Amino acid sequence: MDDVIVLGAGVIGLTCAVRLLGSGARVRVVTADEPTRTVSRLAAAVWYPTHTEGDPRVLAWARRTYDELMAQAAAGVPGVAPRPTRMLLRGPAGTPWWSAAVPDFAAHPGEWRFTVPSVEMEPYLGWLADRVRQSGGTLTRGRVERLADLAGQAGTVVNATGLAARVLADDPAVFPARGQIVGVANPGLVTSIRDEDHPDGMTYVHPRSRDVVLGGTFQPGDWSETVDPPTTEAILRRCTGLVPELTGARPLWEAVGLRPARHGGPRVEPDPTPLPGGTRLVHSYGHGGAGVTLSWGCADEVVRLASF
Repeated sequence: MDDVIVLGAGVIGLTCAVRLLGSGARVRVVTADEPTRTVSRLAAAVWYPTHTEGDPRVLAWARRTYDELMAQAAAGVPGVAPRPTRMLLRGPAGTPWWSAAVPDFAAHPGEWRFTVPSVEMEPYLGWLADRVRQSGGTLTRGRVERLADLAGQAGTVVNATGLAARVLADDPAVFPARGQIVGVANPGLVTSIRDEDHPDGMTYVHPRSRDVVLGGTFQPGDWSETVDPPTTEAILRRCTGLVPELTGARPLWEAVGLRPARHGGPRVEPDPTPLPGGTRLVHSYGHGGAGVTLSWGCADEVVRLASF
């Protein structure tokens, strides 16, 4: 019998598995989709706790993840790099709650400037999955209809199922926050730029090694995964207005992802009711658009809670 089954192989599930294996647990990851086919693969993944309330636990998770990702960037982990960032401000703004996690945060007239880790998700998810296997863990494909179906197969089950937790954990607080993004060729950009309060919609430009991720949308309750061409054109207009170097850029790709958001913030806690037979159940879901930003901090919390 395994010590822990981690249900879900997005960034939250895989980081939990890596940390649990590092603590000596025997771990099996059960996933309906290959890691590089989960919604995590679509994350623009520049560290930033978007649409996340700043309670002390969230700040601690964000800080721990910042430190871990910056260390990974220094170590040459695939897809991870430090990224200078500008956040444009359209009115008076105090110091953000998350600035305590970012050593070089600085407020300038009309903008904040800081350096944060950026992650290209497909190579990174592959690296995480390799770490699981190299550390003695296993990844198996399977679709679980009920958490109770895993009872007796491990001492602890970690529920990292994202949006599926709405049904599996019977949690109506979980909802999709639809995001549409566009990829264009990189004309030499290195700095991420955000304009969260753009009057025509949230706008961001996130350079990567071979392309630039342009966004975006945050549409709570929208379950559509179909690309909307007028939205693509609107994103291109907003981003070109923000960064003129993008003038004339045309899409290399377009994508839609459903962020696994949750009213009240992420749920990272043990379930008060064990599964049949006494199997412990620990939840880690509902991270919305901040999954990468909180991933390693939440994984450390899960290890503490699992008590395998």
